[in-house]
Amino acid sequence: MTSDSSKQYTSELPSALYRAAQVRELDRIAIEEHGIPGFDLMSRAGQAAFDLLRDRWPQARRLCVFCGVGNNGGDGYVIAALAEQAGFEAHVVQVGASDRIQGDALTAWQRAEAEGASFETFNPQGGDDAGTAGGYHADVMVDALLGTGLNGDVRGDYQAAIDAINRSGCPVLAVDIPSGLCADTGRVLGCAVVADCSISFIGLKQGLLSGQAPDFVGELYFASLDVPAQVQSALSPSSALIGAAQIRRWLPPRSRLSHKGNHGHVLVIGGDLGMGGAAVMAAEAAARAGAGLISVVTRPEHISAILGRRPECMVLGAGADSPDIRSSLEKADVLVVGPGIGQHAWGQSLLKQALATDLPMVLDADGLNLLAGWQQDSQLARRGNWVLTPHPGEAARLLGISTEEVARDRFATVQRLQQQFGGAVVLKGAGSLVAAAPGAESGEENTALWVCRSGNPGMATGGMGDVLSGVIGGLLAQGLSLEQAAAAGVQIHAAAGDRAVEQAGQRGLLATDLMPYIRRLVNPR
Repeated sequence: MTSDSSKQYTSELPSALYRAAQVRELDRIAIEEHGIPGFDLMSRAGQAAFDLLRDRWPQARRLCVFCGVGNNGGDGYVIAALAEQAGFEAHVVQVGASDRIQGDALTAWQRAEAEGASFETFNPQGGDDAGTAGGYHADVMVDALLGTGLNGDVRGDYQAAIDAINRSGCPVLAVDIPSGLCADTGRVLGCAVVADCSISFIGLKQGLLSGQAPDFVGELYFASLDVPAQVQSALSPSSALIGAAQIRRWLPPRSRLSHKGNHGHVLVIGGDLGMGGAAVMAAEAAARAGAGLISVVTRPEHISAILGRRPECMVLGAGADSPDIRSSLEKADVLVVGPGIGQHAWGQSLLKQALATDLPMVLDADGLNLLAGWQQDSQLARRGNWVLTPHPGEAARLLGISTEEVARDRFATVQRLQQQFGGAVVLKGAGSLVAAAPGAESGEENTALWVCRSGNPGMATGGMGDVLSGVIGGLLAQGLSLEQAAAAGVQIHAAAGDRAVEQAGQRGLLATDLMPYIRRLVNPR
């Protein structure tokens, strides 16, 4: 919770995530099956948002509340009423015909008016001066325009109102979700409010955490509105946040009788000419994640550099265009294939030999690009014991679609990849997603979906994917399931990136800077 336990919001987000239709169903269950009046829920939402506003901007005294005509606007009216009660100046900018306001939203509008809030109808031609909207200067803008019910692109007065908020130069609090952002996908629907912070209610919307959302949501908070736990448990979440609780459960303390053979042998296959660094980064990451033994198959030219960097590795040089690596494969428990492997005959030969085994593997980088070209061979293109880790471009090639289609719905894309290729799939990017086989960890019939909230733009540098592949491989070697290794690996990798930038900032972050933090994070307390 916040510093004051009486406040009804928190920055500690729940694990369960929902789609917009599910949250509407949670509202219905709370109202119809648990007897909570709809206006009570609206009042609690407005109170939680107003508490957050006061804590976030303690000097604020003048609010400009942009309200639509639905229940999201109703939350805004509650905020305006509370602000007036607290001695603030609350100015409501009404977007959409006021005669469409009804039900609980109409009650809230009447209360705001009775408390002394001022109202005006939005004028798309006004409010051009910085810090103003419709001629009203505000310390904080409140976005209560559209909520989660938006389906198509924002148009007309709502588009102009969003533009006015974004041009105002004022801090912005988004109520439930920044208007214009899709609650299911995190995609911007034409235009969206750029908020400094957002507060979500009852059920946390998955679209707040992936896609384009990180550029629009700002700091994210949650308020359960004190609905009974049975309300949330009535529906299975659409996805789940990866958090510290899962990491602790999946990585318990080791037995004092452990030896290196208990923690798996990872074989990294990659590093064509000039790309040996990718293989050694993956190998080092697997070791820092806790694998007992690490081997590398790479070009002979890279052996001395790899041993100089990480003498703990065992390295085999594979020099011919059709090298035989069967002896190395026979000793391994888990394969990490793809870092620096290239797309030439050498890399193709190594990948085919790896795919001919029944060993669990992580497939990344050019391993994925080669796979995209081999999909006509069903024996190579699907298996149940691998983790694929594509970025959006690789995902597009695997599915034969555009990167724009990938971005349109990342949740659907990662599920489609998992269903087509099997195993577990990581779709990298802001708000990385993990999809695993149905029932693997969750016990549900639907594909298991995990969302990673950690990570930062400093991680958009070469080698980060190689490190991630190594971490996942190291976790697989220690006995974690595909789903556990993929989800935990993504979270540990992203959190290591966050820790690495705390002191020195994002620019200049290198993939190898994550190594000491990975080691700390795989030893949760």
